Formats: sequence, structure tokens, C-alpha cells
Amino acid sequence: MALQHLADDAATAAFGARLAGALKPGDLVLLDGDLGAGKTALARAVIRTLCGDPRLDVPSPSFALVQPYEIEGRQILHADLYRLATEAEIDELGLFDRADAIVLVEWPERAPSLAARADVTIRLAVPKSGIGRDIEISFRDGRTLD
Repeated sequence: MALQHLADDAATAAFGARLAGALKPGDLVLLDGDLGAGKTALARAVIRTLCGDPRLDVPSPSFALVQPYEIEGRQILHADLYRLATEAEIDELGLFDRADAIVLVEWPERAPSLAARADVTIRLAVPKSGIGRDIEISFRDGRTLD
């Protein structure tokens, strides 16, 4: 696991762009962290990069639970599991209906079985200083960010 400090939203966006470049079709990316740690900001940067649109509206999927994106035949799913009542509800979300979809999941602890399927695990935390965010990333297959 690599630990980094991201000083601000611009650093988070740059990290998200680098992460997007390392993702492969079918990757499951778990975004773990407390409320306000930057999970949605990071997911937004990844999605905007993958879609090639830095101004793309990428809302939090808190209420919809899953927000789909399609670009050049590629599917990207952004899920927020915070409101799941039980882990069994994850089957109804269709996260794994397409084997080639890149799936970004916020609040993965609501469905612990996802940890075994994860290709990328990211933990975000606000440091004691309250400035920026600390991020820890691990790839199941040993990939690294360029």
C-alpha cells in the first residue's frame, strides 16, 4: 500500500486522473473513508477523466445509489452503498451485470463481501491538521500509478 497526502481538491483531481489511467475494464474500486474524506471528489475526478470531460456533471449517487456513465461503449458505475439496509440489496443494483464495467463503490463496508472482489482499494482520511486528505491505495494485482 502506498500512502500519499493530497493537499487540496486540485491534488485530489490530479490523483484521480492518474488512477483513471491505471484502471482496466472490469475493475472494482472500493473507496473507503469517513464522511467528508473525499470519496466522491476522487470518484468525480476518475469519472471525468475516463469520460474525457473535465466539466462533466458527476453528482453523488447518495440517493440514486448507482449513477451510470457510458463512453465509447465503456460503462462506468458510481455507487454509494451508505443507504443499504442489508448487504443482500447489492444484488439489485446491477453492479456486476457487465463484466467490463469499471465500478467505483463508496461506503463498501456496507457490503463486506466486496472486499474479496476488489481490484483496487482506496482509503481516504482527513489528517489531524484538517488540511487536505491522506490516501492509501492498493492494487490486488500489484499495479502501480504512473
